[in-house]
Amino acid sequence: MNPQADSGKALGFTEFVILIALIISLVALSIDAMLPALPHIAADLGVIRINDSQYVITVFFAGMGIGQIFFGPLSDSIGRRPAILSGLLLFAAGCLLSILALDFTQMLLGRFLQGLGASGPRIVSIALVRDCFKGREMARVMSFVMTVFILVPVFAPAVGQGILLIADWRLIFVMFLGLIVAVGVWFWQRQPETLMRDKRITFSVAQLIHDTRGILRLRAAFGYTLTMGLVFGAFIGYLSSSQQIFQVQYQLQELFPLYFGVLAAAIGCASLVNARLVMRFGMRRLSRIALSAICLLSFPFSLLALIFDGHPNLYLLMLYLLIVFFCFGVLFGNLNAMAMEPLGNIAGLGSAVVGSISTLISVVFGVIVANAYDNTVLPLVLGFAILGLIALLVMRWTEAGLAPET
Repeated sequence: MNPQADSGKALGFTEFVILIALIISLVALSIDAMLPALPHIAADLGVIRINDSQYVITVFFAGMGIGQIFFGPLSDSIGRRPAILSGLLLFAAGCLLSILALDFTQMLLGRFLQGLGASGPRIVSIALVRDCFKGREMARVMSFVMTVFILVPVFAPAVGQGILLIADWRLIFVMFLGLIVAVGVWFWQRQPETLMRDKRITFSVAQLIHDTRGILRLRAAFGYTLTMGLVFGAFIGYLSSSQQIFQVQYQLQELFPLYFGVLAAAIGCASLVNARLVMRFGMRRLSRIALSAICLLSFPFSLLALIFDGHPNLYLLMLYLLIVFFCFGVLFGNLNAMAMEPLGNIAGLGSAVVGSISTLISVVFGVIVANAYDNTVLPLVLGFAILGLIALLVMRWTEAGLAPET
């Protein structure tokens, strides 16, 4: 099937994949390219408590969490094109607000709008792919798209760092704005609507609330969504404090993007390995192993970090993080798939609800972990250990009421 609709115009397969990959990668780029700029933003906008600079990351996730639950159902009502273009427009408005920010509050409002806007293209693009392709063809498209999505976090901090070497942090947002305008014009000119008018569903807030409650009453959907929120909360804690850990605590300065990229690559490698192993061992078993490994590593490493006053050897820390992040890579895809498994008949809304609620849960725990940063890695490692253990217990509770995995 071709990426076309009632207009009769069509994109070639390669052009379609590149366009969708760029749209979906917007989220990763908007987060990771900002990391090297956090101390510059804090200094420029008068942030007194240095940990407060982390809100540049977490507020983006908060906006994204709220936006997902609305953009999915909205696209079923007004069509994919208007929903994606509206999201891009909101993101562009957020970029302008951040570029012109005179204080930190204005900056955070801009970041919230960026997260809100990014949630639209992120979730609706997947629905658009589903409109155009089915079965193995859809899997083929998404594999190409996710390859790009996995690579972006590896290089995004280096892009931000490179801009800071030649210009002010505001130029990063100018880059975002230019990219959004280019992608938006490309999408508007080349991608037709894919949801036929006779297949659209009237948007209703009351119905949305009713359906959301119904989804959360399903043990598997609720349990795995909560588990995903806990796991991703630990990861957001890392994202928010990674710049302080590597650039300040370990004084890596311009080498920070390199170390960050290596850890991001571990997640990408895990996703590829998981795709091979999941058919043999199953999602539940692999997820239990990954969560158990995080706990079994993190509690002893917490003691080791304590012995070294919260400052263990950098390469020992990297080895620990590489293993933990590999486990994260296994968990991210599996937990989302398991939460979605009982929602096949309402996959569009289910994806929006699962994504929104798990993101909002993760923001709460991510802020707790990141704000506990005290110039040592101890809060982060303890966060991994405690949230990992709670996630493992929630997962066991979830599966106690489910049939054995086949």
